[in-house]
Amino acid sequence: MKTSPYALRCALIAAIGGLLFGFDTAVISGTMKDTTSVFQLNEWSLGFTVAFALFGTILGAATAQIPSNRLGRKPTLLMMAILFLLASIGTAWPEFVFGGKAPGVQANWISFLIFRFLGGIAIGAASVVSPLYAAEISPARSRGLFVGFFQFNIVFGILLAFFSNFAIAQMNLGENDWRYMFGVMAVPSAAFFLLLFGTPESPRWLVTRGKMEKAKNVLGRLGTDSGSPEEEVAVIQTSLEAEQTSGVKEKFFCHRYRWPIFLAFCIAAFNQLCGINAVMYYAPTIFTMTGVDEKSALFFPVIIGLTNLIVTMAALSVVDKFGRKTLLFVGSIGYISSMAIVATTFMNYAPQFEIGTAGAEVSAAQSDIDFFRTLPVGETAEEKVYRQGKLQSALVAQLVSLEDTGTASKRLKDNTIPKRTNKEKTARSEELKDVSIEDLATLVATAVKETIAAAEASEIKAEMSPMTPANGKTYDMAELDMLAFRMAPVVPFQGVLIVLGGLMLFIASHAFGNGSIIWTFVGEIFPNNVRAQGQALGSSTHWVFNAVIAQLFLPLLYLLGPATIFYGFSGLMVFQLLWTIFLMPETKQVSLEEMQKKLGIT
Repeated sequence: MKTSPYALRCALIAAIGGLLFGFDTAVISGTMKDTTSVFQLNEWSLGFTVAFALFGTILGAATAQIPSNRLGRKPTLLMMAILFLLASIGTAWPEFVFGGKAPGVQANWISFLIFRFLGGIAIGAASVVSPLYAAEISPARSRGLFVGFFQFNIVFGILLAFFSNFAIAQMNLGENDWRYMFGVMAVPSAAFFLLLFGTPESPRWLVTRGKMEKAKNVLGRLGTDSGSPEEEVAVIQTSLEAEQTSGVKEKFFCHRYRWPIFLAFCIAAFNQLCGINAVMYYAPTIFTMTGVDEKSALFFPVIIGLTNLIVTMAALSVVDKFGRKTLLFVGSIGYISSMAIVATTFMNYAPQFEIGTAGAEVSAAQSDIDFFRTLPVGETAEEKVYRQGKLQSALVAQLVSLEDTGTASKRLKDNTIPKRTNKEKTARSEELKDVSIEDLATLVATAVKETIAAAEASEIKAEMSPMTPANGKTYDMAELDMLAFRMAPVVPFQGVLIVLGGLMLFIASHAFGNGSIIWTFVGEIFPNNVRAQGQALGSSTHWVFNAVIAQLFLPLLYLLGPATIFYGFSGLMVFQLLWTIFLMPETKQVSLEEMQKKLGIT
């Protein structure tokens, strides 16, 4: 019997929840620089900002069943759509809760966090309700396909977020780029909300509420395996009665289930300890540390997202042809080798990457200086104070970056010269924040000359030129000696490509390993009467470790350096490999009774 077009359309609409899940997860990756500046964040508070959404995710996943069971699947999906819409608008414009007025940096940041939290609740709820709804509206023959739409859309949403960030960066929208990056999610969120009105309530939920006629009508439109809505309602009733008969709750955390609990905890923890979401959240930041410019740093994650999409599609087609243990073994080898490749590249190319990174920061500051030095027509006194404040900040950023470029150039010849830490950079910026624009311009001009001398001593071509007004522009304080700094490219492109290739291998390893088997494996190691608790344990462990990694990755990245961090991920995956070889049972095509014997449950 053919799959009903109506059922297919409803499943695709429900899968938009997966797309928003993926998009909201990855979109913040392209906004790190701007949000750091706008909300005056350091590495720890930025990590907290990223992780804060995950606290909402944990809450959403844990409580989604309450409105889903009491109000219905469709109303819960509608509430999710509203939360996604609020999150997109609120993160793009956190001031709107204050009537559009800017209440201050701290209040704006708190407002931003609240909307991140709401988006997290929507993500957590989507991870539960969207696939549940898809499973309940689909005939058995199409259930795998319909639920697969949700899984596919998560990956597609991640790719879409990476591409959207890159596309918006190409538009040169100025200092409000980050608002558009967050705000664009309002479009699919609104579409999701409106399209849901054309979908029915889950027939299974209708039966649980005794609404048999409505359930038959819905099943008549969706289609059934038997072709008879009446028979399908009878099957659902029998299933529900069986669940109620066997619904005596058994204690979950007990000696009997110690082994499957251990296995579920381990695979969920390893799923995050590999570093997958560190890459998803911070991919542009990682590429920025290779010295590429900001637009390239936003483009390379698009390639990673596309790799993730292609390999996920391939993995879904073969996941049932290989054993779970085999897939995780191959994935572990891929994790270990890919993270080691990335770490070794960062270690071997460290001096060149440092110069490239500092040089890119100088160029970014120069663009800001040129923008804020331009004298607008009809500028008010208030606007002038704001603009000159921004100009001063840009000059401070450029001076600090010029000093770093000079130091990095010297380190190319003498690696015993210490690299300035982020804490030292912050202290230097604080030291300069009250220096006048005129004095900063003098310091920058001196730093340009010193940096060129240091670069040329290390056989790097560099030059300076006056920052003259472009056609049609009038510069404020044009008498200041503003110098533009240019350095020949020192970023070894082969090193950048190796980092990109290593991360592509990493994503492919995840798609074929942990990403493709984690939830299947967790569902297979628990008996029916405690399977829901087992899935909840796996999900909770997954999201908690996700939040920890999101919080700690960025501060540790700057504290220890990328080479140490990626070697750390590689080392952690050695433990997964050993766990896979010696402790993980094979679950493919193993009966429930046999699995219970293998795990010592019976």
